[in-house]
Amino acid sequence: MLNAADLGNLSNHLVGIEFDTVQNLEFKDIDDNHVGININSLVSNASVAAGYYRQGSSTKQNLSLKSGKPIQAWIDYDSIDNVINVTIAPSSKRPTTPILSFHVDLSPFLNEFMYVGFSASTGLLASSHYVLGWSFKINGQAQTLDLSSLPSFSGPPKKHTALTVGMSVSSANLVLIVLSVAIYFMIKMKNVDMVEDWELEIGPQGYTYHELKQATDGFSDKTLLGQGGFGRVYKGTLKNSKPDVAVKRVSHESKQGLREFMSEIWSLGRLRHRNLVQLLGWCRRRGDLLLVYDFMANGSLDKLLFDNPKTILNWDHRFRIIKGVASGLLYLHEGYEQIVIHRDIKASNVLLDDELNGRLGDFGLAKLYEHGSNPGTTRVVGTLGYLAPELFKTGKATTSSDVYAFGALLLEVACGRRPVEHKALPEEMVLVDWVWEKYRQGRMVDVVDTKLLGQNNESEIMMVLKLGLICSNDVPALRPSMRQIVLYLDGEAELQENLRPPAAFDGYAEEALMLHDSLV
Repeated sequence: MLNAADLGNLSNHLVGIEFDTVQNLEFKDIDDNHVGININSLVSNASVAAGYYRQGSSTKQNLSLKSGKPIQAWIDYDSIDNVINVTIAPSSKRPTTPILSFHVDLSPFLNEFMYVGFSASTGLLASSHYVLGWSFKINGQAQTLDLSSLPSFSGPPKKHTALTVGMSVSSANLVLIVLSVAIYFMIKMKNVDMVEDWELEIGPQGYTYHELKQATDGFSDKTLLGQGGFGRVYKGTLKNSKPDVAVKRVSHESKQGLREFMSEIWSLGRLRHRNLVQLLGWCRRRGDLLLVYDFMANGSLDKLLFDNPKTILNWDHRFRIIKGVASGLLYLHEGYEQIVIHRDIKASNVLLDDELNGRLGDFGLAKLYEHGSNPGTTRVVGTLGYLAPELFKTGKATTSSDVYAFGALLLEVACGRRPVEHKALPEEMVLVDWVWEKYRQGRMVDVVDTKLLGQNNESEIMMVLKLGLICSNDVPALRPSMRQIVLYLDGEAELQENLRPPAAFDGYAEEALMLHDSLV
């Protein structure tokens, strides 16, 4: 109905209520589960996270538009008060308080004759909306639907058909119009196992759902490797395949969801480097989104650093791991046909193979852009302690912000402490600030992981600590590139003796801690 060329064009004469299950940053969507009011544009004039108010309660109840459960919606326009009210609820009585209200005079946007109906978007993500009943009324309240008489939902039809309902509306009656549309519909996310052009371009072979279910013993807990905000990761053993695999089962209800699933396929599926976790394939089946990777026998770096493992990482192990991650990041920034910004470099995303080589994984937040171009503004994502200060001001993820996160990782590996330790003393809570203070005092040895003391690698450890501080500088222009970092780690370049102390770390630490709960 609209494209980028005619967004906001007054000739569109389009008034719509959107029920959006995908966050499109270019259209300024607030999240991937919201209701919006759109006038002549795909950018909402007003929007709110989906939910409803129970009768007699002022507490908002969250409502998932992609849960597959029945939802009712009421859209009312009062041209006397010039207000649109949108109310949604599960199969229950209509709430007295709307979830979204917007004051606007619609008369400039409506023609004498208009169509009333339903529309959907196009794209890589498939979503099925089933309208089980609706009613429409001009100059009054629409007829209440008898939910018991509506057809039961029995799944998607074999052939999808589009229904358009047209009705003429006289603009002469706009002054007295009260539009009331009662819509009872079901939204069910559906991902079809069809091979599309973009899948053919990426490269890795596909797997069937049956193969992966069998490989993971029905996704049983005994094969579970880990769990996070994105979903669960299982160990799998495929028939006729010697190496084990890791199967990530992405949750629709997670913060990553479909968008991160697609991002991983688009980016990691075409990347080839010995220090990146290799994506072997994927599978899409209805509510299941499955990614298949090389199995990393020694798990994630953070577990070996902090979870009292049987295997203690000596300095030689740690130094080889950070050199491997640096090599992988250099490839992402300079060695691929596009610049790849990882945006989520941290110890839990560094995986270790059976020889304790470090490989960078989890590309769900990665962004790609052309060499020589400028990255666009995005929402701030990542993990507290690894986020560059400028992200909170510019919203632009760059190779330099990746370098900042890598600097935090260097300090973490050398100190054996997480970037933010909430239970630590106030002066030691933010690792980078604590290391800077010890550097000023000439007591850098105080921050070294006690497990590393006495290993005769002090000069190398001090070099890594200093490099971590340089990468963590609050001024992006003073951070080295990944190419320079690799030279330092390989001993082909020497670090400067005197480091420039940061100018705003105290302010950043305070701001970052305040913003922690708002990060996605």
